[in-house]
Amino acid sequence: METLRFNELNLSAEILRGVKEMGFEEASPIQSKAIPIAMTGADIIGQAQTGTGKTAAFGIPVLEKVRKEIKHPQTLILCPTRELAVQAAEEIRRLAKYMHGVKVLPIYGGQDITKQIRALKGTQIIIGTPGRVMDHLRRKTIRCDHVDTIVLDEADEMLNMGFREDIETVLEYIPNKERQTILFSATMPQAILDITKNYQKPDAKMIKVVKKELTVPKIEQYYLDVKRKDKVEVLCRLLDYYEPKLSLVFCNTKKMVDDLTEILKGRGYFAEGLHGDMSQAQRDRVMKSFRTGKTDILIATDVAARGIDVDDVEAVFNYDIPQDDEYYVHRIGRTGRAGRTGRSFTFVKGKEVYKLKDIMRYCKTKIYAMPVPSLNDVNQIKIEKVMDKIGNVIEEEDLTVMINTIEKQINESDYTAMDIAAAFLKLYMGQLNEGNDTGVEYTFDNTGAEEEGMARLFINIGKAQKVKAKDILGAIAGEANIPGKLVGAIDLYDKYTFVEVPKENAADVLAAMKNVKIKGKTINIEPANAK
Repeated sequence: METLRFNELNLSAEILRGVKEMGFEEASPIQSKAIPIAMTGADIIGQAQTGTGKTAAFGIPVLEKVRKEIKHPQTLILCPTRELAVQAAEEIRRLAKYMHGVKVLPIYGGQDITKQIRALKGTQIIIGTPGRVMDHLRRKTIRCDHVDTIVLDEADEMLNMGFREDIETVLEYIPNKERQTILFSATMPQAILDITKNYQKPDAKMIKVVKKELTVPKIEQYYLDVKRKDKVEVLCRLLDYYEPKLSLVFCNTKKMVDDLTEILKGRGYFAEGLHGDMSQAQRDRVMKSFRTGKTDILIATDVAARGIDVDDVEAVFNYDIPQDDEYYVHRIGRTGRAGRTGRSFTFVKGKEVYKLKDIMRYCKTKIYAMPVPSLNDVNQIKIEKVMDKIGNVIEEEDLTVMINTIEKQINESDYTAMDIAAAFLKLYMGQLNEGNDTGVEYTFDNTGAEEEGMARLFINIGKAQKVKAKDILGAIAGEANIPGKLVGAIDLYDKYTFVEVPKENAADVLAAMKNVKIKGKTINIEPANAK
């Protein structure tokens, strides 16, 4: 359909100002369809996936409708997960930035309910998980005297998570004739249709983003034939080959999320896992780390990932082929956002190829076969990137001193300029087995250190070798001859350890710790960002 610009939607000046500050000019298809209808007060049944802009599709009409002078709940928005509720609240607050007197609050399980009760005072728009909203309604800490709008976001996912009774209980609190009910769902199973029949007006408007809009055309989609035992190695090669800024890896089980997270951490990658068994504090920490770029690989189950909305994801890896065709759409929709390009890679073996064909038919898209990159391919791409950097240095830097030094070496030896250039490249690529102390320069700018001015180092021993923090501290202080008080955080895991040292001492520590033994084991130490 033809999309509209936000200034064509008859919005208030305050909301248009908020939209402009968020960087949006043109409404997405679901926004162009839903906003005009929602602003008439009609009930809506909307079919759209995550990432299509549906939060604004219901958030803008809700804000246009709110009565600022009434400091009581006027809109209830139900979301399946805590993350999605917080994300929706943040977006609606940004839209309402210049609407003074409007209060938006997310509520969810796992948070102190007494604090929520205090925070609810004066709130007009409440966004929460069904169970916690129902709890407040029963306690009468949320009163529905002024509630005239209910939004069900990701309705199919709420049903999948067992929230149907909770949703129906919440809906019963507000008489049908007095409320506007807006429902959004990625799919339309019978259970959703039953809710629309029982709890929406007969003239509810159906709004649908057509199938061809479900997948993003800017996503390059590939599949690889990979045996289960080879998946980790193939994943690492793809990560090294493409070096995506942020990556999402999907697994079908919580155990696989945990196992793969530990394996990738053990190989020196900045990886974190996300699944339903984690506490809210853990989930908050992981998502903050991913959004800020401290973690560049997030491994998740489908349900846990429903609340993720990060624009800079450049690659999605289906480590396990999704169990449902619709999940594939949701997964790859996490990349290629906001006009960016993205890639998706799906690992399949044997009969899973037939499942992949079903997905292609469902999505009306082509997923291309690709070979597994060889080690030579990975090394070649690394060399090409180094050569690009060299080209930039030649164009932008003053190399007079270096050129004079190399000319002197050529005149005094039998080496050619080509020999010297090749030797420098090999040193830079870290391919020399001996003599790492003869001029290799490590960079310590992006090692994931928590403290400013520190470098994070990776050591290949841990708790399984009976190593303690004092053993690591003693070895570094003794071998590198630096005061122990300069050594920062020491994080011990089963098979490896991370330790932070001042950046100015990091190179000396690496050189001094080469071939050192701790607890009788010869260690390997390197910058934590080395892959």
